[in-house]
Amino acid sequence: MSISALLPSEISVVALVALMAVALLASIARGFSGFGAALIFMPLASTVAAPRTVAGLLLIIDLVGSAPLAPNAWRQADRKAVAFMALGALITVPIGTYALTQLDPVTTRWIIIGFVTALLTLLISGWRYHGKGHPALSVGVGGLAGFCSGLAQTGGPPIVAYWLGRPIASTLARANIILYFAMTDILSFITYSVSGILSWDVVKLSLLVGPVYGVGLFVGARMFGVASETLFRRVCYSLIALAVLISLPALDQLLGRR
Repeated sequence: MSISALLPSEISVVALVALMAVALLASIARGFSGFGAALIFMPLASTVAAPRTVAGLLLIIDLVGSAPLAPNAWRQADRKAVAFMALGALITVPIGTYALTQLDPVTTRWIIIGFVTALLTLLISGWRYHGKGHPALSVGVGGLAGFCSGLAQTGGPPIVAYWLGRPIASTLARANIILYFAMTDILSFITYSVSGILSWDVVKLSLLVGPVYGVGLFVGARMFGVASETLFRRVCYSLIALAVLISLPALDQLLGRR
């Protein structure tokens, strides 16, 4: 099957190359630091393809890439605590998905930029929640992250800020995070499928972009330990900030975008 046969009609070869380049950059950041893929990918990729196409594409390639981590996370995680967070997402992922299908693409891009800017600020601040865990709070944090995931696959920072600040072992926190996102990915997959976001065109596009994303995850993981984590996180933050700046819809005419 040729590349042209896998490309949706609204995606040009130039746009495909841009999506691959952004996917590689985003996945290297994810492979090394464990975060940042959506915060880089969503604003940049939305400048060359519709936000709903981009969100569906990221869901598929990230779901496939992270699936092998889920079984071990299931064994190690505090499943009851994760279940409360997933309950919040169960309510809000469909709301975010509905917003993605109804909003004008430019409006969605502005919302994505707003989300990413707020989440980047949270990451840079280094703030972590150090209080006690409460079911209502867990549901609320899971709900906030679930809405971000449904609309733009950007639900990571609220969950990371919550779990990494808790007085629990880092292995348990990591397992909780992985298991939560495995659950919300399933929720997103269902709601995206029902709403028509995960069309056959998006699935075919993922066959082209997915391998590049996988290579980036591998390269990023291999880079761990080569550069200091502090330096690399600063680079990731800078890339996210640059992605936000370049992706501003107000610059579309100046940069010759659609």
